[in-house]
Amino acid sequence: MDHFLYRDGALFAEDVAIADIAATVGTPFYVYSTATLERHYQLFQQALEGLPHLICYAMKANSNLAVVRTLGRLGAGMDVVSVGEYLKARAAGVPGERIVFSGVGKTADEMRVALEGGIRQFNVESEPELHALNAVAVSLGKRAPITIRVNPDVDAKTHEKIATGKKENKFGIPISRARAVYATAAALPGIEVVGADVHIGSQLTDLEPFAQAYLKVAELTRQLRADGHDIRRLDLGGGLGIPYERTNGAPPLPMDYGAVIRRTLGDLGCEIEIEPGRLIAGNAGLLVSAVIYVKSGEDRDFLIVDSAMNDLVRPSMYGSHHDIVPVVEPAAGIELRPYDVVGPICESGDTFAKQRLLPPLGAGDLIAFRSAGAYGAVMASEYNSRPLVPEVLVRGDQFGVIRPRPSYEEMINRDSIPQWL
Repeated sequence: MDHFLYRDGALFAEDVAIADIAATVGTPFYVYSTATLERHYQLFQQALEGLPHLICYAMKANSNLAVVRTLGRLGAGMDVVSVGEYLKARAAGVPGERIVFSGVGKTADEMRVALEGGIRQFNVESEPELHALNAVAVSLGKRAPITIRVNPDVDAKTHEKIATGKKENKFGIPISRARAVYATAAALPGIEVVGADVHIGSQLTDLEPFAQAYLKVAELTRQLRADGHDIRRLDLGGGLGIPYERTNGAPPLPMDYGAVIRRTLGDLGCEIEIEPGRLIAGNAGLLVSAVIYVKSGEDRDFLIVDSAMNDLVRPSMYGSHHDIVPVVEPAAGIELRPYDVVGPICESGDTFAKQRLLPPLGAGDLIAFRSAGAYGAVMASEYNSRPLVPEVLVRGDQFGVIRPRPSYEEMINRDSIPQWL
């Protein structure tokens, strides 16, 4: 469920008309619903009720400060994968003890910032990283709390570019080597072992891969405890999918996911950490765009819009589907027409959809790309020297710009010309 609905023939974000936002900030723009963000977070809270747990929002999905603060004020922790995300989380008011630091390529400088600023744990991904973190912690006179991310070699049955739990992926250490690596960690003076970590991929629409991975983690936890390690936290990653195509049925609900956690890991007495990102932010956002031209080709019509692959790269990068809806509700029974929906960038890859059935549209009409709140604005670029689009947050009948559109002058002035030119 989200809070983007038609009222009297016009698309609204909560109690704000999308057309009113467009008139104020121009197009294209991203708009997020506070009510949807909060509701999705609470669904995970309900799913894990009765278990000791912390929901750590995966900031890579959408790291806008206002989004992070909205969730942080509800008690959410944060899963970060760079020092930039760590500093954003702190700037949004999230304390260090609610931040976990993931990622395969943490640098010594990033480790130092997090250790000095406060951190719940590092999710260590390799033996070289373990030794680097130990050296930094020792130099600061600290002990770094860690989990070790294990790779369970489970097929998540998702897109190959977002699968992370198979042996050919770059993430984690093979689960077969886990006991040896934990023994190494326990002997390092700057390391405190607090738990284990697993994450098998993103946009999962089947619960069985979670169950397979979590059963392997349960067995490993018992082995590690027998080896003398104090395994008191289990970080289970994120990955639960969202319904990008509304006609294809709904993926599993957070409550179903929580039942898998209880069934596979509930008897271990561990604090459970999960890292949802897409499911919290994805359906909480739209990308709103205006039609520039309707172009008739030899065998198809093109809807040329003012957003492009630099604003929303998922269709070009992953072949991803986003439902597209007009901001003015079409009349009942109106005949739909097939359009290729494309942007203005000079690449054929700048295509959002091919032969998508939509009501007749013309220049100036507004459309909205649904499910664009995750991996939309955070993956945007200024390719073709197109300024980043603004982001807007709605709460009830209020809206505010939470990242403005830079002017062309601001964009140009970020470059510098050396003196010899």
